[in-house]
Amino acid sequence: MHSPSIRSPNRLDLTLMVMAAIIWASGFVAIRIAVPETGPVWLAAMRVGLGFMVLLPYAWWRGMTWPENSTQWLLIIGMAMMNVVLPFVLVSWSGMTLDASVMALLMGTGPFLALVGSHFLTNDDRLSVRKLVSVLLGFAGIVVLVGPSAFAGLADGSFQAKLVMLAASCCYVMAGLMIRRITMPPVRLACLALAIGAAALFPLAFLIEGSPKTALSVPAVTALIYLGLFPTGIAYILRFNLINAIGYSRFSLTVNMIPVFGMALGILLLGEPVTLNGMVALGLVLSGLYVAAGKDKSQSGAQS
Repeated sequence: MHSPSIRSPNRLDLTLMVMAAIIWASGFVAIRIAVPETGPVWLAAMRVGLGFMVLLPYAWWRGMTWPENSTQWLLIIGMAMMNVVLPFVLVSWSGMTLDASVMALLMGTGPFLALVGSHFLTNDDRLSVRKLVSVLLGFAGIVVLVGPSAFAGLADGSFQAKLVMLAASCCYVMAGLMIRRITMPPVRLACLALAIGAAALFPLAFLIEGSPKTALSVPAVTALIYLGLFPTGIAYILRFNLINAIGYSRFSLTVNMIPVFGMALGILLLGEPVTLNGMVALGLVLSGLYVAAGKDKSQSGAQS
């Protein structure tokens, strides 16, 4: 069975992309609250476990569907490793060494990688001038937001941590391309992927960090519940639905919005100052989304 053909994003798609970016950006606030008490690997394991429990009742109620054959099983297991297990651990490890601005800059390479990967590994998500311009505008927004200090940071600190952050970005791209080859309803696919991720992360957390702390503060528990419900559970449903609908190269523009909304949440929740860089970055990222929403000539011809 072939994956369904993609279409140009409509207003609802763009709204859902913005919603996913806001949810993921808010997750960084929750991570900062919880990770000092849980440790990075236990944090990844617990949020994935909670996300699985959030989606399980719905998947069970709708009737859990299973992969059709061994090839589909291998794709789903590989996708779960690339979409959940590896990037969660890699980003947490990099965050102990790298500044947030450098992490944002390195993660901002994701849409470029997605553009190239989608062009060569799919039949209907090809490179176009419109897509390239939208990616360049989004990446320019990240560069403006993090400032020249981030480029200076690329030459400082741990070289290994930077490679690990790039590896995490590559993991997300590979997982996004795998999702379009999997023939399962999005919610049930997300539920199964989180189940596989939890099965891998809990033993890994015991092995690396030992037994979990039994007494967590109320803020840490609240942050964990939020991470499981929104950035892990609901956002993954949005991710899988949108990738199948509009293709991964366009969906990957969501990555560019995350640092911008992270800045906005810092202003709203932490009282951080409004900056000119932030306003310019927001304008560039939204311009990239506007360009991405247009129809490519080649795509319009294929659909007519």
